[in-house]
Amino acid sequence: MRHLIALWLCLILATAWAAPATGQVRIKDIADVEGVRSNQLIGYGLVVGLNGTGDKLDNAVFTRESLVGMLERLGVNTRDQVTKLSTKNIAAVMVTADLPAFARSGSRIDVAVSALGDATNLTGGTLLVTPLLAADGEVYAVAQGALATGAIAARGAAQSVSRGVPTSGRIANGATVEREVPFRLDRKDALRLGLRNPDLTTARRISQAINRVLGPVSRALDPRTVALNLAGRDPIEALAALEDLRVEPDNAAVVVIEEASGTVVMGANVRISTVAIAQGNLTIRVTETPEVSQPGPFSNGQTVVVPRTNIQVDDQHDRKLGILSSGVTLRDLVASLNALGVGPRDLISILQAIKTAGALQADLVVR
Repeated sequence: MRHLIALWLCLILATAWAAPATGQVRIKDIADVEGVRSNQLIGYGLVVGLNGTGDKLDNAVFTRESLVGMLERLGVNTRDQVTKLSTKNIAAVMVTADLPAFARSGSRIDVAVSALGDATNLTGGTLLVTPLLAADGEVYAVAQGALATGAIAARGAAQSVSRGVPTSGRIANGATVEREVPFRLDRKDALRLGLRNPDLTTARRISQAINRVLGPVSRALDPRTVALNLAGRDPIEALAALEDLRVEPDNAAVVVIEEASGTVVMGANVRISTVAIAQGNLTIRVTETPEVSQPGPFSNGQTVVVPRTNIQVDDQHDRKLGILSSGVTLRDLVASLNALGVGPRDLISILQAIKTAGALQADLVVR
């Protein structure tokens, strides 16, 4: 029996040791290797094959000139007939894409296509060969293919309906990489990790976790950067070993308010000093129910409309004053405000008032 109990305890301890600590995340999920990044590409092209929903050539001069130039490159001379071009099956578009890190020549990437002129629908169109340029003016990819907008648009004589945005679409694997961005990660002796959410405590924890595994090779430079000195080590093996290390990120106390949608997001570190809250609204409801008064049979009276007005006033007198103790947590704050019957819109006003009173120990970000 003693042996069974001892074995059972060992299994419990082993399970507890193997389970990751609450709140811990991998380094690869909160930090990036500086220099390993994507690059934005952009291009100007033409979409053909539209069902009469393209640009009006009389209004979109750039579309007309692009069409003439394309036909000339294909051996068709239309310069003398420019004013007679009236097709509505072509549209000028802007093509954008992200060139991922380590993309090799010949690999495929997705592209986004957006109408530039007065085209109303790009559904069913085909993008012609479009060079995609980076910030240095060099061509890094070439895009072409059939568009998929995922939108629905229908129009009748008196009504129209639209779902989604028919003037923009995507082409999966629609561009071929023609030029690579040179970056040799395997030859880097000194690397730096950039935190996606800068925080000095998190940077220090990352540095300590790396040093426990690889030795004293890392140092936190600032809240965003952790420097790595990998002299004499294989950078690829070192990064592969440290990216799965788990640390517990520390976040500042922030309350984000989106007034347009009434959204309120509060971090776990938000604290409230002792404060009393009373919330109430004055609601006046006016209801008009007019009645028709008719005269009796064979009388000389007239039919009239008699107004009937009902006014109700709700001053929220049942709302009570609530007290929040000093240092309450996010859970206590939410529970207290819910007990007062506070909605999202009222919660925004309350949080702003608490911040003004100096009782909200957090940054208040209003967007």
